Amino acid sequence: MSTRKPEPAAQDPAIRVLRRFRLVFNAIKTHFRQVEKHAGLGGAQVWALSVIAQSPGIGVGELALAMDIHQSTASNLVRSLIEHGLVVTAKGGKDRRAVQLSVLPAGTKILKKAPMPFAGVLPGALRSLDAATLERLEQDLDKLIEVLHPDKRGAKIPLAD
Repeated sequence: MSTRKPEPAAQDPAIRVLRRFRLVFNAIKTHFRQVEKHAGLGGAQVWALSVIAQSPGIGVGELALAMDIHQSTASNLVRSLIEHGLVVTAKGGKDRRAVQLSVLPAGTKILKKAPMPFAGVLPGALRSLDAATLERLEQDLDKLIEVLHPDKRGAKIPLAD
């Protein structure tokens, strides 16, 4: 029978990295909880609303590109915003089938209540890192992704969902 004490968790590199992931994820969750508390909408909805407000007449496909999400996800967000009376659609331009989105006054009111950044805290934090750090982080996360074998479609789902 061994009498050795287990190593303190803080000495295990995997536990130290896990704690850092927890800090990152909890910062993201805290921000989106604040968004929901102040705006009454989920973070992805507020982000979509802000993109539409910045680009009146934007289409669903362009919204998906701007948010780097799948088009069906953007369609679902738009449908929800329309149902809440925050966004309106109009057909216009050269392609009469294309839907153009605009924010209604109720949507503008929601955006005034919502804490910034509308896209969440992670995109801005990542943009603040230098190129070499981002490259290392990308390579190291690729190794972790290889071990996890996640559904690749998850890359196009907002963290706020």
